[in-house]
Amino acid sequence: MLLNTVVETSAAVGATRSRKAKTEALAAVLRACAVEEIAPVTAWLSGEPLQGRLGVGFRTLSGSRPAPAAEPSLTVLAVDALLSALAGTSGAGSTARRSALLAELWGAAVDAEQRFLVRLIGGELRQGALEGVMVEAIALAADVPAPVARRAFMLSGSLPSTAALALTDGVAGLAAVRLEVGRPVRPMLASPGASLDAALESLGADVTVEYKLDGARIQVHRDGESVRVWTRTLREITAAVPELVEHVRALPCTSAVLDGETLALSDDGRPRKFQDTMSRFGSDGSEEVLLSPFFFDLLHLDGQDLLDAPLAQRLDALAGLLPPELAMPGVRRPSAEEAADVLDGALTAGHEGVVVKALDAPYAAGRRGKSWQKVKPVHTLDLVVIGAEWGYGRRTGLLSNIHLAARDPDGGPPVMVGKTFKGMTDELLAWQTKEFPGLAVHDDGHVVELRPQLVVEIALDGAQRSVRYPGGVALRFARVLRYRPDKTPAEADTLDSVQALL
Repeated sequence: MLLNTVVETSAAVGATRSRKAKTEALAAVLRACAVEEIAPVTAWLSGEPLQGRLGVGFRTLSGSRPAPAAEPSLTVLAVDALLSALAGTSGAGSTARRSALLAELWGAAVDAEQRFLVRLIGGELRQGALEGVMVEAIALAADVPAPVARRAFMLSGSLPSTAALALTDGVAGLAAVRLEVGRPVRPMLASPGASLDAALESLGADVTVEYKLDGARIQVHRDGESVRVWTRTLREITAAVPELVEHVRALPCTSAVLDGETLALSDDGRPRKFQDTMSRFGSDGSEEVLLSPFFFDLLHLDGQDLLDAPLAQRLDALAGLLPPELAMPGVRRPSAEEAADVLDGALTAGHEGVVVKALDAPYAAGRRGKSWQKVKPVHTLDLVVIGAEWGYGRRTGLLSNIHLAARDPDGGPPVMVGKTFKGMTDELLAWQTKEFPGLAVHDDGHVVELRPQLVVEIALDGAQRSVRYPGGVALRFARVLRYRPDKTPAEADTLDSVQALL
């Protein structure tokens, strides 16, 4: 298959808002792939190289390129091989080697292919093929039930491998995908609940009400003495969090897969700043900031998978495994008054709120369903920063007023829904001014347009209809709570979530 076929499909998908049209276009190109082409094509149309990060900076990609080729000739497999060579280039002379490989790539690509590859390598390829759309396309291309494809993807964590299985081995291949200790599962997510009373009315009496911590999601796998830890985006952080490893290694089991949160606590047991917790996940984190784990779910224990078991059974198994200090605080089947006491206790301790969970629900890996509902005292949204304005007065010389966008549920570019300069400390203003220029795609002296890479958590009083922004809605009294380096733009709240606040 020619790369140009993939580029044309990407353009067609990006040009339509119709989910059905996107799915059909993607399915058509997947059907046309040779077996060895399925994985790279699926990865590219999902917006990333099969090899992951390639070590090529934005400045390199935005520099001058050779004149494009006159006719398409690049094949999918040739491009994939070049990208693998880029990914494997390191050490002395690597800069010159990368430049030579890129020059070879650009010289063989027509103009549309060059532009596609720049966005693909730079992580800016947003053509509207989000995970949900791609899973539907895989199911359509392979003529398999979408729920079977979706479950295989959630357990494998890989769209390319899911597509390859579906198109070569069909339902049998997909159904054979199982939870593997040592391979992370996409986490189950909670939907926003309007209020505690509304969540309890929606889910009934057979629920558990647990603390919603101001921490970071973790998934921990133990296989004998081997313990590995991943973030919510499935990035492994085992080496950075030895204290979490030791906690799980001390549990009375041979194998386990645990879901929970971790955070840094002060001496009085209250949560420290979220940034303190996240600092431990980087390569330069200080181990002087200790992390405490709190687990709320158990997906596997000593050879038995528990994904499909009801939450009540998973919690029973978890209670038999954990010491009390590692368990998420909560109450099962509470009265309305007891549930309110849990919420009050969480807020008094400095946490965000509570999560209300149906005790009869299985673990819906990777899904944001109604069986888990998070309740916070204030509205919050995770939005994408797409621009910032140079300040004036006391903020002269600082990037201040940020432009906020919600995720397009149909996979298009983020949709602007407001601006805010509220809630910013001097420290945060200095950080924005230092970091934003590296993400800039245009600066007219007033507004710096940014690549949609950063997610920020915003508190707000609601939303109102507006013709000022393309989404037809605007935020009311939005203020910055914190940036969310643990989340990607694909995990930001959608425009539907903002409109639901009207």
